[in-house]
Amino acid sequence: MGSIDSKSQNELTILVTGFGPFKDQYPRNPSWDIASSLPEYLPPLNAKSSSSVRSSSEALPPVRIIVHPEPVRVTYSAVRELIPKLWAGGHAGVSKIDYVLHIGMASTTKQYVLEQVGHRDNYTLLDLDEKLPEQNPAAEDYPWNGVPAQLTTELDVVDIKRRWVSYLPSDLNLKISQDAGHFLCDYIYFNSLAACYKAQERRRVAFLHVPAVRSVPANLYQESIDLGREIAIQLLRSIVESELAGPNLTAEAAL
Repeated sequence: MGSIDSKSQNELTILVTGFGPFKDQYPRNPSWDIASSLPEYLPPLNAKSSSSVRSSSEALPPVRIIVHPEPVRVTYSAVRELIPKLWAGGHAGVSKIDYVLHIGMASTTKQYVLEQVGHRDNYTLLDLDEKLPEQNPAAEDYPWNGVPAQLTTELDVVDIKRRWVSYLPSDLNLKISQDAGHFLCDYIYFNSLAACYKAQERRRVAFLHVPAVRSVPANLYQESIDLGREIAIQLLRSIVESELAGPNLTAEAAL
């Protein structure tokens, strides 16, 4: 898996995922359309296109953005199969991943939400295959023996959010949450956090919930995707800045 020296000026790599269609009401998932539209490298701040209220205090190293080539199918089994492969490296010829950002759609909110916590248990919503994940600790194939019931990212979400909001319009609703919803978004987040936990590595994972948007009318949908892309870019920038700046208020302290 491999971690980084936070002061290194070597190129950093962030892997990003998004989800695929969700039933008939969402034939296009904005999380995937946002993820798949991200640039190959984190762009410099553009004063004309960004409403940032401050500039970065130090130059960032090159930040490569690798988007998983396919949307994640909205099933528990797809997540269980995919996550170990993501953390194993080898994407686009990159031997290690420095950070992972999962993006998912929230049908119950119009906010952009940075999640702190992934949950192991209490999944009651059926996936696209009308199945639930394995949740019986006594089962031979139970994957979470020795893993806590909830895991918190070790990225400093409070500091990240402080930076994030400074780069975006003040009327945007950007939040921090401790409840990722106990569905596929929560599940992929927990799986990623657990992969780091089991490997005894720092949990350098983030999850961004974006609002659900209907794909018609097309012009409004595209406007939402364009906004979501800018929000995701500034989140990635804020993650890297926060990491290079060193520890501030930890995520656990904010709970």
